[in-house]
Amino acid sequence: MGKKVILLFMAMVFSQIIFAQQRAITTSVPFLLIVPDARAGSMGDVGVSTSPDVYSQHHNPAKYAFIDSQYSLGINYTPWMRELVNDVFLGGVTFANRFNDRSAWSASIKYFNFGVIQLTDINGEDLGLEKPNQLSIDGTYAMKLSNTYSMGVTLRYIRSDIALKVDNSELKTVNTFSVDVSGYYQSEEDYYGNISGRWRGGYNISNIGPKIRSSDGGKESFIPTNLKLGGGFDFILDDYNTISANIEFNKLLVPTPPIRDELTGEVLEGKEDNVGWVKGMFQSFNDAPDGFSEELKEFTWGIGAEYVYDKSFALRAGYFNEDDLKGARKYFTLGAGFKFKSTSIDLSYLFNSSDIKNPLENTLRFSLAFNFGDLFENY
Repeated sequence: MGKKVILLFMAMVFSQIIFAQQRAITTSVPFLLIVPDARAGSMGDVGVSTSPDVYSQHHNPAKYAFIDSQYSLGINYTPWMRELVNDVFLGGVTFANRFNDRSAWSASIKYFNFGVIQLTDINGEDLGLEKPNQLSIDGTYAMKLSNTYSMGVTLRYIRSDIALKVDNSELKTVNTFSVDVSGYYQSEEDYYGNISGRWRGGYNISNIGPKIRSSDGGKESFIPTNLKLGGGFDFILDDYNTISANIEFNKLLVPTPPIRDELTGEVLEGKEDNVGWVKGMFQSFNDAPDGFSEELKEFTWGIGAEYVYDKSFALRAGYFNEDDLKGARKYFTLGAGFKFKSTSIDLSYLFNSSDIKNPLENTLRFSLAFNFGDLFENY
């Protein structure tokens, strides 16, 4: 078991969330991209333009300026690779405070636990246990710039503690910071024929920050700077029934690995990816070896739908797609939500539709939310 866990650990440290394909873009600390909440997890991981909730911190922090409750607390837990191990998980806590009609702040902790690793020497002698982990601590300020549009700025501290305390280990603990910039649009309710509706839109550029080095003498790697864009529409059927439809696109703002000569390492197609993090963000839009067609393949997309009855019960479904060249993640999702007074619980389940194994296959995810204090009327 110890050998299996170590191999799993090393794979998760040095690879993307899924197993890298031929030209998949890989980064350090990929846990930052894992969707923490079951609501978005049941809608194809869509969340940048959905209605605001306490978990907006991950998807689009600007939404907090539109959240209904004065105070919100969220607790989430996601088992990871449950079919292989039982002690690897993502957990977190989020708190949001909308302190007036136009402004809000929030804070969250995201913790990724790699489980317990049993260390032994070449003779099988016990060297003790290791508990590698990664975490981030966020703080956000969001403000309405008009009755329909808000922006948010997030500062994030990131810590990657994957160093193995053995004599020949080159891994080291890394500390760094990043910034998010986000925006959210939510229209007034309007009539469209026999029903009323509301448009939503959002964007979030997350994890803007410097490259990090995870080992002594190792190459610097990019953190997962990510562009998220999306839109949606609420079909408000009556006072009790609402159906929402959403679509979302994501792109890593990280250079595409070029095609190199196997002997000399010279770049044959594409652009040199050993560049600074600021240049890398802008270069990521035009550096793919196959040109514009490959750049389009670097966008993942997801669609999600949500039916809500009387703001107390919800049914959800979604689909997520990633091109085969860039990771090949493809899956359907289903879920439900229940609200009783100030407490909400959300559940989600993932159905893999790709040949690539998904770490959330056959896993039930859940998240809790508690809303209290004054209520704000946004519409």
